[in-house]
Amino acid sequence: MNNADQAYAPARPLRWGILGTANISLSFMRGVAASQTSEVAAVASRDPAKAHAWAKAHGIPRAFGSYDALLQSGEVDAIYNPLPNSMHAEWTIAALRRALPVLCEKPLAANAAEARAIAQAAAETGLPVAEAFMYRFHPQWRRVRELLRDGAIGAVSALHSQFTFRLDDRAAICASPALAGGALMDVGCYCVNFSRLIAGGEPRWASAFERRAGVDDVLVGLLEFPGGVLAHFETAITNFERHRAEIAGETGAILLTTPWVPGDAPGRIVIRRPDVPDEEIIVAPADSYRLEAEDFVAACRGEAPPRWPIADGVANMAVIDALYASARERRAIRL
Repeated sequence: MNNADQAYAPARPLRWGILGTANISLSFMRGVAASQTSEVAAVASRDPAKAHAWAKAHGIPRAFGSYDALLQSGEVDAIYNPLPNSMHAEWTIAALRRALPVLCEKPLAANAAEARAIAQAAAETGLPVAEAFMYRFHPQWRRVRELLRDGAIGAVSALHSQFTFRLDDRAAICASPALAGGALMDVGCYCVNFSRLIAGGEPRWASAFERRAGVDDVLVGLLEFPGGVLAHFETAITNFERHRAEIAGETGAILLTTPWVPGDAPGRIVIRRPDVPDEEIIVAPADSYRLEAEDFVAACRGEAPPRWPIADGVANMAVIDALYASARERRAIRL
């Protein structure tokens, strides 16, 4: 069955249904609230009391005591899926089967096979599905790509990135093997996505080392792209917090000090070249969650496809799979 013609009526705001009560939902809800195109209409939890309490606390009109009850309710037009990674594929596909488009939190699935199953369900239903990497909607990344296009640092040769933080609670979802946690899945996926975004293609080889205690607490990865671009990154859930992305070229380098979550602060791009002072470019603050939500609403309206197609999410998971295989097998993996 193809449900592409079942887009919601654009005369009214799109009604979001949220699966679960993850903390990331609060940031997404603030972005939706800042937009004129959509609203959060319902939340679901496997604990009915928790669903009702969360809805009351955050001004959500409806609460459901199961995910399936929300999907069958007819009271939402699209789903935001911030469930644990191990549940992304199951409930994204379930929503699609109920004729509901899905914005699924990163990473798209627990592995590439599950990601491909999501893409297949999206193709069969004709409905929009997107991976919620909100960082890339921030206008600082458009500016970076313009600088690269204009040759600001010459041909790109190397990419370096970091996304680390120190986890306080080992019972947290991101430290659970059963829920597909780990540093690479939780925050290292940003570094992988950045590397692919700037390299403009898919890596040919992946290599990684990790320190593991149930999940990868620390992982260092290396990707080789066609044309000789090399990407190196570090991710951790046991180190102090660091955010950084650097693009090295033949004649200079571009540094972003808040690449992933600028929040309400301006974006800051630093261009470094030999023998001259650093050039600083300030990008006005922007709500990446609002921009992400508005992009998906436009897709639901049939105005344009999601800015990044579901194939991008599948490709990102394939690289993550290869990095884990490399760390496990102690060898480089050919993609």
